[in-house]
Amino acid sequence: MMDTIPIRKLKTPLKEPEFSGQFDIRDIGRLLAGKDLLQELHRHDFYFMLVLEEGTGTHEIDFTPYEVHDHTVFAMRPGQVHRLELKRGGKGFLLQFSTDFILQAGETGQLWRKASYNNHCTIDAVSFEKLHTPLTYVFQEYASRKEHYPEAIRANLAIFFIELLRQRKESKSAPGTLPVYPQERLEEFFRLLEEHVSEHKQVADYAAMLHLSPYQLNAITKATLGKTCSELIGEHLILEAKRHLLATHNQVKEIAYHLGYEDVSYFIRYFRKRTGHSPQAFRQKFK
Repeated sequence: MMDTIPIRKLKTPLKEPEFSGQFDIRDIGRLLAGKDLLQELHRHDFYFMLVLEEGTGTHEIDFTPYEVHDHTVFAMRPGQVHRLELKRGGKGFLLQFSTDFILQAGETGQLWRKASYNNHCTIDAVSFEKLHTPLTYVFQEYASRKEHYPEAIRANLAIFFIELLRQRKESKSAPGTLPVYPQERLEEFFRLLEEHVSEHKQVADYAAMLHLSPYQLNAITKATLGKTCSELIGEHLILEAKRHLLATHNQVKEIAYHLGYEDVSYFIRYFRKRTGHSPQAFRQKFK
């Protein structure tokens, strides 16, 4: 039986009928409780955000390593693989959102989608305070659960995301503000890739699922990310292969079959062309 990458599901301490979907926020200092935190390679079925006022350690997201330090923001979408090491003494907040919360959160959800494309962002101390202040209010409202607290949380989250977008817009690697429609289609395309890339590898397949023509889907990916839909499918296939090579003990042929390749030799050639390594050599070098 094929190993699977561990998947962590969002569990909130209390049922939240007032919210559309699940939401959780935690104080990093209390979470660490004077100890180091080490999370081995795993993936989530929810959105994940780490906002660190103070911190040291390492954070690896989809095999890209980042140094953890003060005034750092990490954001992850469902399906991404990460390994996290936080040293004791960290301060900040950990936010977790279900997909339903994002989809049903109106303008706040749209702001999150725009802010979630970059996994990592470092911010200067003065600007970071503009992010930290609304999250402090969110945490207080979530803890006290006074009258109308869901509205207060959403309002302060909107302020937080607006400020985060302003900070990321200053980065050359951050995408610009996009109209809502292509932003939503792009996010839906990524969700479909996570779910169906093993069975569907053609642009036409995803265009049909999105009720678009292949031309329309390519126009959206080119305008938003500067890449064709076919390029993004290929990148995701290689990323998923890397995830299984480094996070499981499955044989290369098992991974090839899992990704929909009956011809293992073809999969090995495809992987080598994209990465410069055979799957086995990649595993030995990076695991």
